[in-house]
Amino acid sequence: MKHLTVASKAIALLFSAALLVACSGSDTKEEDEAAAAAAAAAAASASAAQSAQAAQGAAVSAEMAALEEAAASAGTVFYFEYDSANLTPEALDALNANIALLQRNNTNVRLEGHTDERGTREYNLALGEGRANSVREYMIASGIPGFRIETISFGEERPIAYGTGEANWSQNRRVELKLQ
Repeated sequence: MKHLTVASKAIALLFSAALLVACSGSDTKEEDEAAAAAAAAAAASASAAQSAQAAQGAAVSAEMAALEEAAASAGTVFYFEYDSANLTPEALDALNANIALLQRNNTNVRLEGHTDERGTREYNLALGEGRANSVREYMIASGIPGFRIETISFGEERPIAYGTGEANWSQNRRVELKLQ
């Protein structure tokens, strides 16, 4: 059996009151006026409930828009120090903005771990995996279910910045959060 909303319950109540008035067969003006007043009160109650429900929906939509804006502003790329899988304070701030949004929806994510070009291929794959898992563990500790999070390591295979030097390397030491 389907559940009735507040508005549909109020409408059903209104129709019931109108039916009782029509079927009562009373000739007294006072009883008719009382029944009409009850029907009007029920209609006003239904209207107020519907307005409150619409206002609540608008508030939720505004909150979601604010969370989406904060996550977009923070970005979905989290940077790491050289040879480290520890989250930096900047990465935590950006990650927290994304977690706040993910806690309000059911979107799955993929965390892609990356490294700079230094180190062997095997080492960099392991380091990229460690970075992705570091982000994943923090997300799980923050309340995101683990089944919604996939991790993968690309190591040094997908650089953002080409060339040598810290300016390029620091851009490649990252985890990217991809919505699925």
